[in-house]
Amino acid sequence: MKRILFAFLLTSICTLTACGDKVGTADELPKTSETTVTTTVSQTTATTAASTTAVTKNTTTATTVKISDKKIPDEVYFETYESAEVYNEIKLSEFITDTNVTLKEPDKKINTKELGEKGVKVKFEYEGEEYEKKLTYNVVDTTAPVALNMGWNPYVKVNQPFNLSSIVGYVDNYDRAPQLTYTGDVDTSNIGTYDITVTVTDQSDNSTSWDMTVLVLSEIPAPEDNNPRVNFTDFVDYYCYDNVSYGIDVSAWQTNVDYEKVKAQGCEFVIMRMGYYYGEIVMDDYYRQNMENATAAGLDVGVYFYTTANTEDEAREQARWIVEQLDGRELDYPVAFDWEEWGQFQQYGMNSHDLNEIFEAFCDELEKNGYTGMLYSSKNFLNNFWTNKNNRPVWLAHYVDETDYDGQFAIWQASAYGRMDGIEGDVDMNIRINEVPLY
Repeated sequence: MKRILFAFLLTSICTLTACGDKVGTADELPKTSETTVTTTVSQTTATTAASTTAVTKNTTTATTVKISDKKIPDEVYFETYESAEVYNEIKLSEFITDTNVTLKEPDKKINTKELGEKGVKVKFEYEGEEYEKKLTYNVVDTTAPVALNMGWNPYVKVNQPFNLSSIVGYVDNYDRAPQLTYTGDVDTSNIGTYDITVTVTDQSDNSTSWDMTVLVLSEIPAPEDNNPRVNFTDFVDYYCYDNVSYGIDVSAWQTNVDYEKVKAQGCEFVIMRMGYYYGEIVMDDYYRQNMENATAAGLDVGVYFYTTANTEDEAREQARWIVEQLDGRELDYPVAFDWEEWGQFQQYGMNSHDLNEIFEAFCDELEKNGYTGMLYSSKNFLNNFWTNKNNRPVWLAHYVDETDYDGQFAIWQASAYGRMDGIEGDVDMNIRINEVPLY
């Protein structure tokens, strides 16, 4: 951010020294809070035409002088930043880098919610008197869009249209509809490989580019699964850490889980999907069964909700639905917010700030009803997307032998390919870091 200096000269004009612009005098400011001063008025009146004696009558009247109307002393100055990055939370005490006055509201935040010229009213005290001044600044966006999916499956079937937006995913911090372009040729009438350069540009002309190879094929290949399966007991032995707990997370994909057998293998907790949202809220077919049987087996329990919400109202509605289904039930883990639609994120019409605020709205609604929220995400998106501004607990998904994620996390989902008695097929395996608080 560039600094500018607001100073009050003999002409009562505040000059923007860094760029030579001028802003209005104190008299031109909006009128806000008031200060009342008392003025004495002397009035002389003759008693009669014949009398030469003058009678002096003293009357006291109240005159209102607003803080913003008071002439600011010439020696007052403010050194500030000329611009602020969009969505950054900046206090007046941070925005004003140097001044010779006492700020009355140092923790007041300047408006950075939209691009363009903004103003902030500053109340201050100088030599025992209160004044007000409007300072101006520009809100700018200097952050380039982020590629969330650089082409995980860059396939096009021969003789079918090439739609780049269906192959890649991207997001901007502010622009909800950044422009996607590419250079190079893709001839879908001929099988082959085609090298292109993809560019995403936001409305402030910030851009991100990357190279990718598009494959035009006669048939789109089916996904391959070459991941080795790991027995849950071997998982526990491998991650024999101090002060941890071991658990699983389940949904309808695991169907009829035998929780007595699960517990006998060293499982201590289970986090179960309560429901999901694709335009409407749907309860997981096995949620009630999972909750009843896991609780009966003496396992600690938590729930998660898979969502594609793209408004705060949707997120709040989903949180209220979760509270209604819980019906006062106590959980051992916070309710996890699970948003994973990164492949073509742009189709949801959001910027990254929007989804972060949606997560906060979800948690806020839970807290109003006595529950807390938790963020579930992978290392990639925790590093490149989520801000988690209120430091809510994190459930990390990172399928490696040893995670190198350097943020704090309470639970680590270390594998999606677990096997154990009592469950048919794969199950996610988790490690709870007990020293990291959940609440």
